[in-house]
Order: sequence, then C-alpha cells, then structure tokens
Amino acid sequence: MPRALPPSATRPQHSVSDPRPQGLSHLTFIVADLDRMETILTQVLGAKKIYDSGSTTFSLSPERFFLLGDDELWIAIMQGEPLPARSYNHVAFKIAEADLELYRERIAALGLDLRESRPRLAEEGRSLYFHDHDNHLFELHTGTLSERLTRYRAVPPAQTQGPDQ
Repeated sequence: MPRALPPSATRPQHSVSDPRPQGLSHLTFIVADLDRMETILTQVLGAKKIYDSGSTTFSLSPERFFLLGDDELWIAIMQGEPLPARSYNHVAFKIAEADLELYRERIAALGLDLRESRPRLAEEGRSLYFHDHDNHLFELHTGTLSERLTRYRAVPPAQTQGPDQ
C-alpha cells in the first residue's frame, strides 16, 4: 500500500522571487506573572514547559517556552507589563467537541473570566472564550474553517442573523 506523503512534501515550494511564510513560528504573550500564566498553559491547555530562562535572560526579560498540541506549537511567555485593556483580539485553539465541557471545568477551576460564545450557527462549531490575568483573550473552538465557509455559502447573510441561531 502506498504511503501518504507528509504535509510538507505536498505544499507548494515558493521561489525566491515569491517568498511566503512557511507557517506559524510561535506566539509570545507578555505577562506580569510567569507562574500564573504557566498554570493556565499547563492546566487548561495541557502545554508542556520546555524552557525557563530563570535569572539568565537572552531576550528582553525572563521567559519560558511551551509546546502545545499535536503540531507542537511553540508558545513563549515573557515577563512584562500586561495589556492595558481587554479587546476581541484573540488566539483560538482547536479542540474536540467532546472535550468542550472538560475545558470549561478547567477554566472555572482556575477562576478565569469565562465568556460564553457569541451567537453563532450550529455548523460553525462551539467556542469558549476566557481572559487571562493580563487581558489576553483565548478561544477554544470546535469548528474548522472549512465547516464555517460551507455553512456561510449555504445561507445568505440576511438569513443567518437572529437571536435563535
């Protein structure tokens, strides 16, 4: 039986004259308390800590690195001033529908500010939103881009709005 090629082998190769990012390198969050953010990353999201600068800083301030998910997304946290205010700017992580309530319990156990999802169509997936102590907004989302676009194409926008959807 033929083996499937790894995703990197099926991606188009771009020439030097048409450079494009190869993907996401890492996410960095500036936080007032590294320990508090480490608790969120490890206990809510299940991230694994792989580096702690301690008192030795190679960057702008003390930092810690984590790996998250099957693709091992690199998340960096650095000590610094928190965001001055909350906004809808956020990072969304894909989760399984079956795990939604487990994540809700983890968020509640840490006393984080849990926000229910905006009204959405059922085919868009479900979401939990929560803020950390530094005003970063996180979303845990069960849907995919493909599912959302399929739903949006199926119903004209005027028909998708309403409190019952």
